[in-house]
Amino acid sequence: MSHQNGVMMQYFHWYLPDDGSLWNQVAEKAEDLAKVGITSLWLPPAYKGKSGGLDVGYGVYDLFDLGEFDQKGSIRTKYGTKDEYVQAIKLAQQAGLSIYADVVLNHKMGADRSEEVEATPMSMDDRNQAIGDYQTIQAWTHFTFEGRKGKYSKMEWHWWHFDAIDYNAYNEGEDAVYLLKGKSFDKNVDLEKGNFDYLMGCDLDIQNSEVQGELKYWGEWNYDLTNVDGFRFDAVKHVSAHFFQEWLEHMRNYAKRDLFAVGEYWSYEMEALHNFIDVTNGTVSLFDVPLHQNFHVASQSREDYDLSQIFENTLVKYQPSLAVTFVDNHDSQPLQSLESIVEAWFKPLAYALILLRQEGYPCIFAADYYGAHYQDYGKDGNEYEIWIDSHQWLLDQFLSVRQNYAYGQQLDYFDHPNTIGWTRLGDDEHQGGMAVVLSNAEEGRKWMEIGQPNCTYIDITKQIEHPITTNDDGWAEFCCNGGSVSVWIKTTK
Repeated sequence: MSHQNGVMMQYFHWYLPDDGSLWNQVAEKAEDLAKVGITSLWLPPAYKGKSGGLDVGYGVYDLFDLGEFDQKGSIRTKYGTKDEYVQAIKLAQQAGLSIYADVVLNHKMGADRSEEVEATPMSMDDRNQAIGDYQTIQAWTHFTFEGRKGKYSKMEWHWWHFDAIDYNAYNEGEDAVYLLKGKSFDKNVDLEKGNFDYLMGCDLDIQNSEVQGELKYWGEWNYDLTNVDGFRFDAVKHVSAHFFQEWLEHMRNYAKRDLFAVGEYWSYEMEALHNFIDVTNGTVSLFDVPLHQNFHVASQSREDYDLSQIFENTLVKYQPSLAVTFVDNHDSQPLQSLESIVEAWFKPLAYALILLRQEGYPCIFAADYYGAHYQDYGKDGNEYEIWIDSHQWLLDQFLSVRQNYAYGQQLDYFDHPNTIGWTRLGDDEHQGGMAVVLSNAEEGRKWMEIGQPNCTYIDITKQIEHPITTNDDGWAEFCCNGGSVSVWIKTTK
């Protein structure tokens, strides 16, 4: 994060149309996004997945195919072609936006051929527990990338480049993780399921020197092509934490500049997040998943949730300089694997809590900004139609306030279970300050200091029509409607 009061946008969600238009949309929207106060875009995985042009990108097939080769049934990816991707990044950077590429180093999927290898079946629920004898299995682990024909990299991937898989063609019905011959699960991974190294597909053996070399070489190749400004690391709790630091330091040395990095460590356990930060020496920020969980619970609980505790057990409270705060994302959205919905009524409150405070690096979810509509099947087997509301107008107001008023000392008034607030006193370049009040129950009022005596303030959300004037000491009683948030700035009239 190089900008003061920077704001990231996750410029995709899981259910975008598979029409190959996203990279062109990035190019078209970049200037508008920069003007409203977005400073960086996190783009989805740009490489070919196992489902070709239908793949969201996390089922990684070929890291070197950015929509250039006829593989997996298409040339383009879900988001467009390689040339469109490179052009979109260039135009976005010209507009003043930093670009973060989504990097998946955990697994590969969609192998071209099978191989026989010896392996031990391990329990899905306890990866340290064998559930069968050491045996010969048929594993889909040979990646030839025949459509690319060795361009950019001649390496083919075989079983020895992986440490585990979950499919054996000789025993298709067995529910197991197969630990391959001579392999062991990585250390410094999450301890869920005993050892959560294995997540899906063909799990990369990060200890293998050829794997390490190829991933670093790919990073160089990708950087030379795209000149991205940083990375979002996928599924970091499933990969040895040391490798992310090693790979990032390699890339920073290669680029000869500071490249931003944020990891997705999906855990509500603060100890696990602190451990990752310690192991990586604070070089990689993390998404504040515990804060998202607090938002989810608060939105479900309504007035029964104690808002004064909204930042308890969160990364932004204990490691604010390394916390990327967010409300929802592509994994938590309705019908996805980590579904933990923040209800629509609470999203304005949640976004105020990440966009209008001094701690953390906030990330706006594209589906919350533009809205979304899709259909898919739930875990119960039933099909659902989903609508996600657009909060664009209000988010633009928050972004404007963040750009122009969210500076200086922050005074917190988290002293009531249903109504909380805070003020920013401004600085020499951004005078006037701001006040924020939010309530999860009935109308809320909060007596707060803003440091500006005898000045008039208006609610930029336009929910409270009457202005508020501070007293001789720069204090006033600021208010908001029930189940809502109001943001007060000094009127220029």
